[in-house]
Amino acid sequence: MKVFGERLKELREQQRLSQRAMASVLGIAQPSYIRYERDGEPCLETLVKIAQFFDVSTDYLLGLDDY
Repeated sequence: MKVFGERLKELREQQRLSQRAMASVLGIAQPSYIRYERDGEPCLETLVKIAQFFDVSTDYLLGLDDY
C-alpha cells in the first residue's frame, strides 16, 4: 500500500500536522500512525476516519482514484 502511505503523508503535511497530532485525531498510538505512512494498512474504521478528516474518498487514499 505504498500509494496509501504517500498520500496520507502528503495530506498530513499540507495541513501542517505532526504524526503525533494525527495519531491523536485518529485515537491511535503514534507508532501505529507512523506504520501507516511507511507501509501499514489501517483497519476499515481508521481508513474512514482518515478520509473524513481530510475530506477525500477512501478510493483516493487507496490509490484507486486520483481525485
